[in-house]
Amino acid sequence: MPAIRARRPARRLTSIKPAPYRHLLVATDGSARARRAAAAAVALAAALGARLSALYVVPEGVPTAFSGAKLYASPALAPQYRRALQAAADQALGVVARAAGAAGVPHSTLRATARAPWQAIVRSAKAHKCDLIVLRRAARRAGTCSAARR
Repeated sequence: MPAIRARRPARRLTSIKPAPYRHLLVATDGSARARRAAAAAVALAAALGARLSALYVVPEGVPTAFSGAKLYASPALAPQYRRALQAAADQALGVVARAAGAAGVPHSTLRATARAPWQAIVRSAKAHKCDLIVLRRAARRAGTCSAARR
């Protein structure tokens, strides 16, 4: 009679290695939703032992009097506009950097310029070899029917 061999026990989920995410990118604009996404990205990076890069996208170009039907800014205000954008970027990126530092997550901050933020996010993720992009949830649009939200 052949010997009966015991089967190996099935591997438990706790023994499976986590997904190979080693470098996360979180895009931020400084809003409350972006701060929540950044907190989730920091927690995920800490759990995975991954690096975190925070990205702030600056709109391409400086608005001028000829940017449309409205008067946005005169050329004399262009340096002030750039300083305001720089301050907003510093503040938004600083929040993420402080949270990552407190969690012991290796991190860096990035700035990019693009007409559409998604272009800069994808370009930065590719350039910095990020494995995962963490984004905030988009705000609900007013006027959508309640059935579409369910």
